[in-house]
Amino acid sequence: MIHTHAKSKVLDPRLWLVSGFLLGATEPVVGVVVNDKARAYPLHILTWHEIVNDEFDGVPITVTYCPLCNSSIVFDRRLDGMVLDFGTTGKLRNSDMVMYDRQTESWWQQFLGEGIVGELTGKRLKMLPSRLESFANFKKRAPKGEVLIPTNPGMRDYGRNPYSGYDTASYPFLYRGETPDYINPMVRVVVVGGKAWSMPMLAEKGKVVDGDLVLAWTAGQNSALDTSRIREGRDVGNVTVQRAGDDVVHDVTFAFVYHAFHGNDKRIVTE
Repeated sequence: MIHTHAKSKVLDPRLWLVSGFLLGATEPVVGVVVNDKARAYPLHILTWHEIVNDEFDGVPITVTYCPLCNSSIVFDRRLDGMVLDFGTTGKLRNSDMVMYDRQTESWWQQFLGEGIVGELTGKRLKMLPSRLESFANFKKRAPKGEVLIPTNPGMRDYGRNPYSGYDTASYPFLYRGETPDYINPMVRVVVVGGKAWSMPMLAEKGKVVDGDLVLAWTAGQNSALDTSRIREGRDVGNVTVQRAGDDVVHDVTFAFVYHAFHGNDKRIVTE
């Protein structure tokens, strides 16, 4: 079922050197590294705009964040010889953002990177490795990196969370689907491909090894969906997912989202 949601204005990227940008040390950013160049996209901006179309060292990318799913995913905009530009339809499916591309006006499911309506139905966008991390962690690994800043600082109340208390609610907003019966639907989970791990379990263990995959958790990142000001949100920690020392595509989302798109046949690892 598709629901209507407030439509966001896609932001044109404007950048600042990390060393000169003032952002709370534990505020969350989407950190992206391509060809040894690094860029941070703060959630205090993405919460309001949800999509940034950017070009990164010659690679056209789209950085996306769906607040109702806490899902931050970076896509390569190249597909079948085209470079696509994305916007928000203002629609939700399973409380997840539905995007559209301006070239064909096809609709896309953000969580899957899959075309669901129009000419490109069934096509998949390539996901690129990224981290949902604290600004301090990003600066530490990329001291010469860049950070996204608002084109017009007065356009929105940047830094405010319009979904105050959402990630401690008992049920997701505008969601009408089934929820898992073995885990709270609003628990954060780490999704890698078709498999997911509970964040509380990962936080308790500190590290989980699954074959050649290594998931690690460290403290020091504000929730963007807790208090009315993001920099005051409770600590939900940082996650890295690597294979042989290289970052792996993953997503930190809620249990209900994973369940909505994968169902009971792929249970979340909780212990």
